[in-house]
Amino acid sequence: MTGSNAPNPWDGVFEREGRVFLHPHPDMEGLARTLRERGAASVLDLGSGSGRHVVFLARHGFDVTGLDESPQGIALTRQALAAEGLTAHLDAGNMLRGLPYPDETFDAVISIQVIHHGTRAAIGGVIEEITRVLKPGGLVFVTVAARRTQGTQFREIEPDTLVPLDGKEAGLPHHYFTPDTLRAAFDGYDVERVYEDTTHHYGIVATRATAPTGIGTGTGTANGATA
Repeated sequence: MTGSNAPNPWDGVFEREGRVFLHPHPDMEGLARTLRERGAASVLDLGSGSGRHVVFLARHGFDVTGLDESPQGIALTRQALAAEGLTAHLDAGNMLRGLPYPDETFDAVISIQVIHHGTRAAIGGVIEEITRVLKPGGLVFVTVAARRTQGTQFREIEPDTLVPLDGKEAGLPHHYFTPDTLRAAFDGYDVERVYEDTTHHYGIVATRATAPTGIGTGTGTANGATA
């Protein structure tokens, strides 16, 4: 997730290295079981990258939509789907500009290692949009950076938001949550679990019970934000 006019560094990564991420998140199998148990059908993968979760969920019979800012990532996702004879809805777009879907469209929204790429205010805006497009009772599964391993040198642009100056994600803002601030960011949700996963990211599984108010910033000081 980059600024509105900033180049997306992941386009260059995908052009040089291909799909990069091939295997689904370790907890995706369990999530798919939970979604089936709840009767969920439509799933948005927010920041779908080169398609590892779009392909996984399509393979498991879900009606999947993938949104990513990187046209190269979308192209790689189309190729991966075609290789398995699968279909999904794919959109190229910047989540900072809002999500191009009607209210209460999806039974579930996943976003793996994506929404922390922004300032607190920007992330808050993205969470508000997630809430808007998620059906009441719908499930969210979001993971965010837990450790500062994206580079060796950083520039701080606000408290807990740093920009790596080197490494694969150089120039891309990273907001570093704690378990408590991640839970607070989804205030108004029924939070089922907040934990550190095996990839050293914090994850949250939560249900939209009602339309939350004042969600997103986790601090009360900001107004609202690829895999």
